[in-house]
Amino acid sequence: MRSLNLSNENIMKDLEGLLVVSIEQAVAAPYVSCRLADAGARVIKVERPEGDFARHYDDFVQGESAYFVWLNRGKESICLDLKASADKLLLEKMIAEADVFIQNLAPGAVEHLGFGPEALREKHPGLITVSISGYGDAGPYQFHKAYDLLVQAETGLSEVTGNEAGRARAGVSVCDISAGMTAYEGVLQALIGRGNTGRGRHVSVSLFNSLADWMNVPYLQYVYGRLEPERSGLNHPTVSPYGAYLCSDGKQVLISIQNEGEWRHLCEHVLEDAALADREEFTDNMNRVRNRPALNKIIDAVFSQLTRDQVIERLDQGRIAYGRISTLKDLAEHPQNRYITVETAAGPAKLLAPGATYDGEVLVADKIPVLGEHSDAIRTEFAN
Repeated sequence: MRSLNLSNENIMKDLEGLLVVSIEQAVAAPYVSCRLADAGARVIKVERPEGDFARHYDDFVQGESAYFVWLNRGKESICLDLKASADKLLLEKMIAEADVFIQNLAPGAVEHLGFGPEALREKHPGLITVSISGYGDAGPYQFHKAYDLLVQAETGLSEVTGNEAGRARAGVSVCDISAGMTAYEGVLQALIGRGNTGRGRHVSVSLFNSLADWMNVPYLQYVYGRLEPERSGLNHPTVSPYGAYLCSDGKQVLISIQNEGEWRHLCEHVLEDAALADREEFTDNMNRVRNRPALNKIIDAVFSQLTRDQVIERLDQGRIAYGRISTLKDLAEHPQNRYITVETAAGPAKLLAPGATYDGEVLVADKIPVLGEHSDAIRTEFAN
């Protein structure tokens, strides 16, 4: 339908011509619409008069919120008061022309406003509706409020995160991000389905179920193997050696052994003790996990005599997978980084690029909207 012209005319616009209307806030729904905008869709972000509250989480990016700058490039912002009949009518007109309608309001709110998915799709059979909630459309928790850290706890993620000192929050908003990724997958699948059938569908995604899907390995290990989780810090709970080790210069390196060939290479090239590979207590992964303290003592004895660079030289020789334990300074200076630049009201900001490239290109939109920046133009456009 209507498309937003992005500034970089050389990139592919796979979703050009698609109109997305999104009543969104925080992280999960803006993640979906951001990816759609990156792919060339026109995204109209509907904000309350005071704005998406993620605009005010912090002011670290030249006065803008880091969260908001990350997830709102390429969108148009309109402020609507959905308690006012004129603004509700305007939203109806926008949705009537939309291909995708996204919302992550509080449970029941969108239905109360008269924009429930079933009612919308009855009027507009080709419309794809997307609802993102804490616990989904059914079940005893359906109307519970939910935020990222709350769901980390509720899904059991916090039970397997941390160390012997206690549970810990994952360092980024994994619930919101998993829900946003899941919803984006759902929208793309629904668009393919609509191409085949001519009909839209409703995509319902919850923070709880998105993250619960990610919890399947510890769930299956517990249900079928009666394995109680151990919070193991920077050690893998069921693979050994797979963890962080301190070197003589005070720096850490994390190594990963995935099979018996790698185990033998570690013993021969890194630990310089080929016979260790055949010791009974270390002959397979399960034995190495059971005897992890004894194995760690052996590895620590070697690594403590070598700098991290010296350890890495041996790891490279043995073709052993490893990762340096990076600080945020290390990340900011990492040679593998790809960057994008977005325009904010205060000037350009450099972000780490999305994970995918397309024929070698990173496809992104590039401008962060000021609150209500496009309100007048959109009101005029949809006035009739």
